[in-house]
Amino acid sequence: MSPTSETAQGGRRLVIVESPAKAKTIKGYLGPGYVVEASVGHIRDLPNGAAEVPEKYTGEVRRLGVDVEHDFQPIYVVNADKKAQVRKLKEQLADSDELYLATDEDREGEAIAWHLLEVLKPKVPVKRMVFHEITKAAIQEAVANPRELNKRMVDAQETRRILDRLYGYEVSPVLWKKVMPRLSAGRVQSVATRLVVERERERIAFRSAEYWDLTGTFSTGRAGRGSPRPEAGGASDPAAFTARLTTVDGRRVAQGRDFGPDGRLKSDQVLHLDEANARALKAALESAAFSVRSVESKPYRRSPYAPFRTTTLQQEASRKLGFGAKATMQIAQKLYENGFITYMRTDSTTLSETAVAAARAQVTQLYGADYLPEKPRTYAGKVKNAQEAHEAIRPSGDRFRTPAETGLTGDQFRLYELIWKRTVASQMKDAVGNSVTVRIAGTGSDGRDAEFSASGKTITFHGFMKAYVEGADDPNAELDDRERRLPQVAEGDLLSAEEITADGHATKPPARYTEASLVKELEEREIGRPSTYASIIGTILDRGYVFKKGTALVPSFLSFAVVNLLEKHFGRLVDYDFTAKMEDDLDRIARGEAQAVPWLRRFYFGEGMAEGGAADAGNGDGDHLGGLKELVTDLGAIDAREISSFPVGNGVVLRVGRYGPYVERGEKDAEGHQRADVPADLAPDELTVELAEELLAKPSGDFELGKDPVTGHEIVAKDGRYGPYVTEILPEGTPKTGKNAVKPRTASLFKSMALDTVTLEDALRLMSLPRVVGKDAEGVEITAQNGRYGPYLKKGTDSRSLETEDQIFNITLDEALAIYAQPKQRGRAAAKPPLKELGTDPVSERPVVVKDGRFGPYVTDGETNATLRTGDSVEEITPERGYELLAEKRAKGPAKKAAKKAPAKKATAKKTAAKKTTTAKKTAAKKTTTAKTAAKKTTAAKKTAAAKTSSSDE
Repeated sequence: MSPTSETAQGGRRLVIVESPAKAKTIKGYLGPGYVVEASVGHIRDLPNGAAEVPEKYTGEVRRLGVDVEHDFQPIYVVNADKKAQVRKLKEQLADSDELYLATDEDREGEAIAWHLLEVLKPKVPVKRMVFHEITKAAIQEAVANPRELNKRMVDAQETRRILDRLYGYEVSPVLWKKVMPRLSAGRVQSVATRLVVERERERIAFRSAEYWDLTGTFSTGRAGRGSPRPEAGGASDPAAFTARLTTVDGRRVAQGRDFGPDGRLKSDQVLHLDEANARALKAALESAAFSVRSVESKPYRRSPYAPFRTTTLQQEASRKLGFGAKATMQIAQKLYENGFITYMRTDSTTLSETAVAAARAQVTQLYGADYLPEKPRTYAGKVKNAQEAHEAIRPSGDRFRTPAETGLTGDQFRLYELIWKRTVASQMKDAVGNSVTVRIAGTGSDGRDAEFSASGKTITFHGFMKAYVEGADDPNAELDDRERRLPQVAEGDLLSAEEITADGHATKPPARYTEASLVKELEEREIGRPSTYASIIGTILDRGYVFKKGTALVPSFLSFAVVNLLEKHFGRLVDYDFTAKMEDDLDRIARGEAQAVPWLRRFYFGEGMAEGGAADAGNGDGDHLGGLKELVTDLGAIDAREISSFPVGNGVVLRVGRYGPYVERGEKDAEGHQRADVPADLAPDELTVELAEELLAKPSGDFELGKDPVTGHEIVAKDGRYGPYVTEILPEGTPKTGKNAVKPRTASLFKSMALDTVTLEDALRLMSLPRVVGKDAEGVEITAQNGRYGPYLKKGTDSRSLETEDQIFNITLDEALAIYAQPKQRGRAAAKPPLKELGTDPVSERPVVVKDGRFGPYVTDGETNATLRTGDSVEEITPERGYELLAEKRAKGPAKKAAKKAPAKKATAKKTAAKKTTTAKKTAAKKTTTAKTAAKKTTAAKKTAAAKTSSSDE
């Protein structure tokens, strides 16, 4: 019997999901007997501030939102922006005979369902409805087979939420006092920030090493098989190939991996060739005879990759599509809600029998039976304590729609195609072939034996690679399907050296993390939950702890100060193993193997710790003998100046101040003291002693230019937030507020001027602006002035741009009238040439360029525009970063206009309706709340994506 016919007999059922988009899709599968409403994410949570806490709570409870003295009872409040939605849900529930809670089947979804129960207090039967894909069959199956609410999952999520609240609300104030106001700490975000900072420290400490080797181009002396010309080798048997020098007199030649980060060789067993030795060896080998010393052939086999889980999807979308983790999850959320893929927050690589059958059917259909293995492939989970028994991320349904069949476009099409290819490929045969290593020997004129080596790979059966090949984090790495063919040679074959070159190399510092590689690192260290990584990375970017240069994550100087404090005084809290162990403990609570309250008590108060364990909660030096509470209470040992100071060299120190980083030499007010601001977007590893000296040598402070001969006021030049400017110093006692307030004259410097060269005459001219040029025939005054977008003329409300800043002072009335006599250019000004070309966007397949816009530089593909962020620069932005900015902008969707306010008459109508009967009251309420909720509905999809992750890490 169908769900609709059951409902016809059994009454009205209310189904509550998280998002309006999901509600709309599910409603279409259930029919008219069901009412499907959205909670729009969480309906209640811990309070965001003391103002949200009920009046009966005081003291620590009011500050934390958790009663730590009474078994860590949380104080939950209905979010202010959800009160109207809760009222609506209660009204719908009042007219329903059954309630189905259909939130996602993970810890957070289970917690949302529990909060709905607690707030709605239903008096009708309640069922928990779960599904992993939004298809008609899956939804009807979920209705027919509901389950009970899993209270253990709720407890685990609640413990996690309380832990994150205690961590964030206790440690963050320490950062406010000792580093800078309005900073934040979090259980996972602080550890993620530490990883990025530690990588930058490695780069700062890194010392490059130079090494040389030789590359030889060797020829067999025969034409390649299948070659149209005798002098060229064919594809299957090339006539020439390159090989790299590997040993000299049996001693291996040093490569980059043989050097440590200090620039020294790790072992003296290898031969370090410098430029002189390399060139001497090259000269000795130029007339040498070469032959094949050995040929080693091995079978090559590569198995397909497991289907996607949350983190591997984020990594591949970053490598192949240029998407950030946040954009990937936003696009995946839309695909899931509209029924195209299964649930996108999963730790599992398992496919259901239905999915395996669908994938195998498409393998046969699209690639043929030769590509289908005899038995279905299964993949073991690699994630420890995977929290849910979801499937891997795959196309939904019992028959996969090919990308062309979906009707999707843009970013959604590209991400669906990636998921579809990966899923189908996971059920295909291995790729097989051969790998070959050829070693070539020759004796130089100086008697030294040199051995060169070349490796090749041929694939005889591509198997799953016909459908999918995984990307690589290293842009120089060869992908799995890349073939390298060598000529068919045998031991003893003679070869001739067509060319030998000496190549110089320098070791490189460890690469900075990208979003993809940081996600991979967090998962490998078992820190946090994969479903929250996108929000964690978003948080550290938004907080200013990390910024982007291209796709690289660069820590700010501020993050160095924050991590420095946390390491020295809260070492255990940012210890990688300790953080991973906390995750294990939370999983044990979820499985019922541990109790939440004793665990929280031990963490917060230090009760029940093993001997010595409490001391380890701090920095391990024995100064702290309690839990978190004692750590944040005893702050006397924290020297704020020391925490935020980092030596650069030559007596120069980098300090992180309340208004940004700066370099300083000497003590303030002492003779010879120097200080200079450091650019906020400077990468820490770029702050060398030389750059610091250069910054200190730049003019800084106020430049006294002289006195205005008319007013007698002192005129100074300053460097301000929006650039250099000149201003006057008003006498003491000049009123600054009230109706008699006097504002000092101020003017920005022209682009052609500089702080250390501007004169008093220049300043007085600038402050005299706007300049009256004259009046037109009708007596309307024309002025010349300098504005945000450059010099211009103004006549009433009619403005015209000037070509140069000098025209402000020398343009005549006739010249101004001539400009106004010309018809004003309507619409946009002529398009400016692009500042930089980035290449072709992988999604829109349109050329991407960087342009200069009204609000600064932006990237565009002609359809989508995305402003460059803090840390991005026109000079350094990479194509991948440009594509990522466009992908994030597309994921947000077009900007939506705010709903118009309802006319005042409706408010009056509402009051009148309230006095009528209950039925009329409900009808009126529905009508009058339409206007109020319209604006909320337009942003509901955005809120839903953020709502599930907003509470993951305080």
